[in-house]
Amino acid sequence: MLRELIARFPSADFVYLADHANVPYGNRASDDIVDLTRRSVENLFERGARLALLGCNTATAVALRRLQQQWLPTSRWAGTHNVLGIVAPTVEAATQTPWAVTSPQYPQKYNTDTIAVFGTLRTVNSGVYAEEIRKRCPKVTVVQQICSELAGAIEAKQPEAILEGLVVEGVAGVMHQTADMPPHRAILGCTHFPLVEHLFRRHLPPFTRILSQPEVVADSFEDYLVRRPSYLADDDGGRLTLLTTGDPDDVSAKARVFWPDVAMFAKA
Repeated sequence: MLRELIARFPSADFVYLADHANVPYGNRASDDIVDLTRRSVENLFERGARLALLGCNTATAVALRRLQQQWLPTSRWAGTHNVLGIVAPTVEAATQTPWAVTSPQYPQKYNTDTIAVFGTLRTVNSGVYAEEIRKRCPKVTVVQQICSELAGAIEAKQPEAILEGLVVEGVAGVMHQTADMPPHRAILGCTHFPLVEHLFRRHLPPFTRILSQPEVVADSFEDYLVRRPSYLADDDGGRLTLLTTGDPDDVSAKARVFWPDVAMFAKA
């Protein structure tokens, strides 16, 4: 997702903070997720960022609303900073309906498609995707599948055969829930999952459209910044700062598996 955003905004400054010391979030308690997410956002704001994008489905599903409604308005950054998530643009893409539209419209209210959501335990149990999709498309069938081990296996650089086995298990779970009627669209509801999108593509039916979160989030983020250009007003160098709460050497080595020319991470 970061690479897609950098490609869209080559002159913008980005500070990327990865909370490797505490991932995965998917099996944590809600209060822990909120606290960890708030601390990361505060860290970014302290470093000069004015707009934070939560690049995690679990953090977005569990923490974003509380941060936006309870924490940010009472913080010292109220009115000048903002926090966004990645669920809204994904729901917009899945339903072809703007986020601001929260009641069924023609033709979406007659849509009877099936949408599959692959996610972590916390993302699926939050119900945010099913709830927000059904607000806009009440006749759509939303099938959710917990892939609790996949994110950790990707982080641990497990062999592709093991990753493929986990993907096959997840796809089989979806197909079982839909009585072997394949979904029309599939949401990879964890930012790790696009790294194995080719495996989902291999085992989902050819006509199932996989929604690429990096692409749809970048589209939405671009639209947001066009309407609020002040967030880009001070950016002129295209600087990239990579931070981790984990071990920088280890994280940098892992990152280069997926992004060979990525810069070195620093300790957050």
